[in-house]
Amino acid sequence: MSRLIIRKVAVLGAGVMGAQIAAHCANAGVPVVLFDLPAKEGDPSGIARKAIDGLKKLDPAPLATKDRAQFIDAANYGSDLEQLRGCDLIVEAIAEKLEWKLDLYAKVAPYIRPDAIFASNTSGLSIAALDAGLPEALRDRFCGIHFFNPPRYMALVELIATARTQPAMLDDLEAWLTSRLGKSIIRAKDTPNFVANRVGVFSILAVMHHTARLGLGFDEVDALTGPLIGRPKSATYRTADVVGLDTLAHVVGTMQATLPDDPWHAYFKNPDWLAGLIAHGALGQKTRGGIYKKDGKTITVLDVASQGYRPSAGEVAPEVLAILKQRNPADKFAQLRASSHPQAKFLWAIFRDVFHYCAVQLGAIADNARDLDLAMRWGFGWSAGPFETWQAAGWQAIAEAIQADIDAGLAMSPTPLPAWVFDGRQGVHAAAGSWSAAESALKPRRALPVYGRQLYPELVLGEAAPEAGLTLWENDGVRLWSLPARDARIGIVSFKSKMHAIGNEVMDGLLEAIARAERDLDGLVIWHDAPFAVGANLQQVAEACQAGQFDLLEKTVAKFQQVSMALKHSAVPTVAAVQGMALGGGCEFVMHASHRVLALESYVGLVEAGVGLIPAGGGCKEFALQAAALAARAAGGDVFPFIQNSFQTIAMANVSKSALQAVELGFAKPSDDIVFNARELLHVALHRARALAEAGWQPTPVQRAVQVAGRNGIATCEMMLINMREGGFISAWDYRVAKAAATALCGGEVDTNARVSEQWLLDVERALFVDLLKTEKTQQRIVHMLETGKPLRN
Repeated sequence: MSRLIIRKVAVLGAGVMGAQIAAHCANAGVPVVLFDLPAKEGDPSGIARKAIDGLKKLDPAPLATKDRAQFIDAANYGSDLEQLRGCDLIVEAIAEKLEWKLDLYAKVAPYIRPDAIFASNTSGLSIAALDAGLPEALRDRFCGIHFFNPPRYMALVELIATARTQPAMLDDLEAWLTSRLGKSIIRAKDTPNFVANRVGVFSILAVMHHTARLGLGFDEVDALTGPLIGRPKSATYRTADVVGLDTLAHVVGTMQATLPDDPWHAYFKNPDWLAGLIAHGALGQKTRGGIYKKDGKTITVLDVASQGYRPSAGEVAPEVLAILKQRNPADKFAQLRASSHPQAKFLWAIFRDVFHYCAVQLGAIADNARDLDLAMRWGFGWSAGPFETWQAAGWQAIAEAIQADIDAGLAMSPTPLPAWVFDGRQGVHAAAGSWSAAESALKPRRALPVYGRQLYPELVLGEAAPEAGLTLWENDGVRLWSLPARDARIGIVSFKSKMHAIGNEVMDGLLEAIARAERDLDGLVIWHDAPFAVGANLQQVAEACQAGQFDLLEKTVAKFQQVSMALKHSAVPTVAAVQGMALGGGCEFVMHASHRVLALESYVGLVEAGVGLIPAGGGCKEFALQAAALAARAAGGDVFPFIQNSFQTIAMANVSKSALQAVELGFAKPSDDIVFNARELLHVALHRARALAEAGWQPTPVQRAVQVAGRNGIATCEMMLINMREGGFISAWDYRVAKAAATALCGGEVDTNARVSEQWLLDVERALFVDLLKTEKTQQRIVHMLETGKPLRN
C-alpha cells in the first residue's frame, strides 16, 4: 500500500474536468478545495461554487451521492491562495494553453508546501515545458496526471514524469490513485497527447479519412465501429459528439502543431465539415447538435454531400456482418481484406492503419506494448488493444498483409514496418512480458506493492494468468474454491451461470457451499467478475408459468428464501464481494450476507416490480426488519415512518447508482466496506471474512418478534398509490404490484404494531409473489422482459 498520506486536495480550475476530478476525490472522502478565477460581482468564489452545484445535476453523475459535494469547498485565486498550504496534492486542470498554465504556476507556487505534490491534468502539452516554468523547489515533486473524462467512470490515468520527478513520490502517487481513487495507471512518455489520445485520435482520423475515401455515411460507420469490432456503443462519430467537436478539433490541432515529423502528419487536420460545424456552434452533445442531432423524436445525422441532416439509419451489410461474426480472428481478417464490399474494405483499412501506426510509434510513445493496449482499453473502452487484436489474428500473416499494402501504396503512410515486427515473433505479448521497442526486450509488469492487492489483474492476450485456485467442490451452478497461498480456510464461491443469473443449480450450489464452509472452513466469500447477479433465471420462471407449475414455483421461491436465510444465519461469516449489477435475487443475497464489500460502481436494487412481481427471496422481510430496528430506537416506536422509503424503493424498482447510494437505500450497511478499485475486491473480502472469523463470529439468531406496521401501514401506502394512479403516474397493474409490496413490507393483514416472526414475513412475501405469478399481466411482463430486455407498462 501507498505510504503517501493525502488529507486534502486542491484542484485549480472549475471547468468540466477540474470539477469532476474534485467530485471523484470527494467520492473517496478526501476533502477538496476547488479554485477558479474571482467572480466579477457577488460571491468572489461564485464560479467554483456554481461548478460544485452543477455536479449534482449531471448525468452520468460525477458524485456517487449528492451529499459528497459537502467535501468540496469553493475558492478563488484572488483571496484564497493561503488554503493551498493545507493541501497535500494540487492538481492543475485549466484550459490547454501553455502560457495560461505558466502564469497560474507563478501565482500559486509561493503557497505550495515543499512536501506537497503538484501535478498538471494536461491532456497533451509537454510536461517538460510546464516544469520549466516552476520554481526549483517544486520541480522534483511535479508530474503530469492525466485523468480521462468522465473521471469517476473512466479507469485510465496517465502519469508522466519529468527528468527531475522523484521516483519514490511517483510510485506512491500511483499507489494512491490505484487504491484510493480506483484508477488504472499507465506511465506515459512525455510526448504530445501521451499514449491513449495519441493512438485514439489517430484512430479517429483514420476513420474520418477512410469514411470520405469510400463515401460512407457517418451513421453507417458508427454501425461498423461499435460493439461489432469491440468498441463502445457510441462508436466513432457519436463519441466525437459526446467528447465535444471543439475538444476533438483542439486535440487534433495539438498533434498538427507538435508532431511535424510524424510520418502521418498530413492527416493531422480537421476536415472541412468539422470546422463548419464548430463555426456554427454545433459542438455535439453539449449544444444538442453536432454530427447528430434530434429533430423531434427522430435522430438525424449530417450528410456531407448535401450539407444538411437526414434520418440516421446506418446498417451493416449482411455479407460484412457474416464476416464480423466469424469466431476465428485470422479468418475474419483474411475475409475482410479479400472482400470487395466497401464496408469490409473500410474495416480492413482502419485496422491496418492503426496497427501500422502503433508498430512504428511504439518505442516513442509507450514503455511497452502492454501499456499501449491497456491504455486503449481503459481510456477509449476498446475490448482489446490494437496489438492484442493483431496478435490474435496471426501476427506474421497480418504483418505481411500490412507491408504488402504499404508497398502497393494503399496505406496512409509509406513508412515500412519496423524490423522487430518480422523478427520471427508470434506477437508482442508473452508469459515473460510485453515487447518494449525502445529497449528491444520483453518487460514484465510493474511490481509495486499495491498491485499485490489485485489477485486477478486485468490481463492482455498471451500474458501469464495468476493461479486458478484449488477447487473444493462444484456443480453446474457454482464453484467452491480457495487460494491456499492466501488463506486456505476461507472459501470462495463463484457463480458459473450466464450473467450470474440465479437458477436452481446456483441455489443448490450455494446451499452445498454454505454447508461445506460450516463444516470445513472458517468463512465464505461470494466473488466473481461483474455482474454480481442479475436476479432469478427468468427463463426458468417463464417456462414453469407456461406449464402451470405453480406448486413447483412456490417450492423454488421457498428454496430461494432458504438460501438467503442460510447466508444470513450461517455458522461462519459470509461476505458478498459485489461489483456491477446486483439485481432482484442478487440484491437479496447481498442483503442477507453477514457483510458486504462493494466496489464503488455497484448498482444494487430490488427490480422485481419491473416484471410485475415483488421481492420474495427475503428482500421485503429484510426491509421490515430494518424498520422494526429503527422504530425500536425512536421515540413513539411507530414502525410505518421507517417503511415509507423502503416501500418507494421497491415499488419504483430503484437501483443504486453507486455503492454509497446502496447504503443510503438500505441494501448495504454503513459498516460495510466500499472499495474504489474493483480489482481489490477479493483481497479485501478475504481479509474481512478472516477478521470476522478471528473476532469470534457467532451466527445471527432468527428473529421471533418483529414489530410490523400491519393493516394501517398497508392502508397508508394504498392512499399514496391511489393518488399516483389517479395522477397517471402508475398503471392499474403497477398499483396491484405495489400494494402487494406494501402488504409484504407491513407484515400482512395483521394488527398495527403486531409482532411476527421472521418466517412469517417470508411466508407472506412468498404467497404474494406466487399469486402475482399466476396472473396474465405479470406473465406478459416477464415474457416482454425476456424478449426485449425492457419493462412492459401494461
